[in-house]
Amino acid sequence: MTTSTGGILIENLRKVYGHGDTAVEALKNVNMQVAPGEVVGLVGPSGSGKSTLLKCLGAIIEPTSGRMTLGNEVIYDNGWKTSNLRALRRDRIGFVFQAPYLIPFLDVIDNVALLPMLAGVPNVQARQRALELLTALDVAHRAKAEPGQLSGGEQQRVSIARALANKPPVILADEPTAPLDSERALSVMRILNAMAQQAQTAIIVVTHDEKIIPSFKRIYHIRDGQTIEEKGEGRLLS
Repeated sequence: MTTSTGGILIENLRKVYGHGDTAVEALKNVNMQVAPGEVVGLVGPSGSGKSTLLKCLGAIIEPTSGRMTLGNEVIYDNGWKTSNLRALRRDRIGFVFQAPYLIPFLDVIDNVALLPMLAGVPNVQARQRALELLTALDVAHRAKAEPGQLSGGEQQRVSIARALANKPPVILADEPTAPLDSERALSVMRILNAMAQQAQTAIIVVTHDEKIIPSFKRIYHIRDGQTIEEKGEGRLLS
């Protein structure tokens, strides 16, 4: 596999749960690469290793062996390369989930500005960054609204803005379109592709959603802890 020039590079990644006779190999020498500006699908049946792979990439659980590079930084090489995993998750990785998980007592702009503020960005600059993202995602008119006042599609757009707030090189999206109808699901995928290209962010979308599978140019199928790359259709209807 080639040397990373940004994006995501996973090399020979393994994750084993348990020891001895009870050991279960959840990931078996997984290799993946996602270029900056690219959105790649990760699909597979329940129990295939999707969640384990996403948790390893998100620095939530520790792999057993292998190497992971995010952006131009090796974050894991048979052991973590940083002692501050919380800062790694905050600064280097954006997360988009099936549920938006917005903070209900903060308005939209502060939900997006919170992570940069926690990273030390002055409040004024953090809110300006948040407003720029909300504008790009066509929800700036809801900046002062509370999450409970938003539609499901609007909440998901705000969650994408939040994921981009710290300008991470990587976004991990876990079933981001599952609760949405076909039109809103494809809208989310168009947004992710546009934001990936604008910010040169590498995005992995874990999904079971058949509606969005044709939108990917590349897909990784994972089964029994191993990945197989497949060329996708790359169809995003305008």
